[in-house]
Amino acid sequence: MINRKFLPLYVTCSLFLALFLAGSVQFDNFFTLRVFVNLFTDNAFLIIAAVGMTFVILSGGIDLSVGSVIALTGVVVSVLLENYQWHPLAAFAVVLVGGTVFGAAMGAIIHFYKLQPFIVTLAGMFFARGLSTIISEESVPITHEFYDDVSMFGFELPGNAWLDASTIISIVVLVAAIIIANYTRFGGRVYALGGDAQSAGLMGVPIARTTISVYAFNSCLAALAGIVFSFYTFSGYSLAAVGVELDAIAAVVIGGTLLTGGYGYVVGTLFGVLIMGVVQTYISFDGTLSSWWTKIVIGVLLFCFIALQRILVAPGAKTR
Repeated sequence: MINRKFLPLYVTCSLFLALFLAGSVQFDNFFTLRVFVNLFTDNAFLIIAAVGMTFVILSGGIDLSVGSVIALTGVVVSVLLENYQWHPLAAFAVVLVGGTVFGAAMGAIIHFYKLQPFIVTLAGMFFARGLSTIISEESVPITHEFYDDVSMFGFELPGNAWLDASTIISIVVLVAAIIIANYTRFGGRVYALGGDAQSAGLMGVPIARTTISVYAFNSCLAALAGIVFSFYTFSGYSLAAVGVELDAIAAVVIGGTLLTGGYGYVVGTLFGVLIMGVVQTYISFDGTLSSWWTKIVIGVLLFCFIALQRILVAPGAKTR
């Protein structure tokens, strides 16, 4: 018998396999290791951002500032490198710490002022996007040789597949997040907070510390996603990554995580991102379909998965 609580995850994985096999039947060279690895390569920054979003949604919150933090990260890194001749590693340290502090500030406001996460993170979205525009309205190209070295780093796999640095970073983040969610005290507190905050408090869960840590962790990963995104574009632009936060939320929900919190899987989020990637790849192979079909398909999938969660997840069945 299939455990009912795992059904959304099984459906997500089965859907990914079905879509990948459908593309393989219709198109030559679709069912290859190269295409599969490219799903990770093309969506490495989104995987990182969606992993952070998973923790926020598991805790019962939401974060709309992710895309703006990614853009701000790219702008700050590019300006520090090109205008002030910083080394990239020093610039990365600054934006990662800055992202963590920014997220912690939003988490503190949400907890201590009892404000809705939607409103607080919406304000954070406008703040980060506005700050990135003030720093530079124009796209700032990155010419540092470190970026050339990173872009050339990787491992060749069978079938002309290439495992690049961005993909490796996203996989490391994913594995670390799975361990944190399932095998650490912090992960257990996140699930407890999302399941029932009042009961969690009565059980001794430090609500304030957990809430602040969740948003700090998410913004830190958003900054890391911004760094990885800059490896794609070799530039920083204030209007970059518009709507990425919505893609991350969609990936989390399609991956089987409840928007109400307390129930979901980090690995499910990965398959949510891969489903979005395989739809985009199918459209690219077809060559006649508009890229907007990706949004239409994802919208339909969101409705289906929300309905599936409503039917399958019984009240109180909050689990990892």
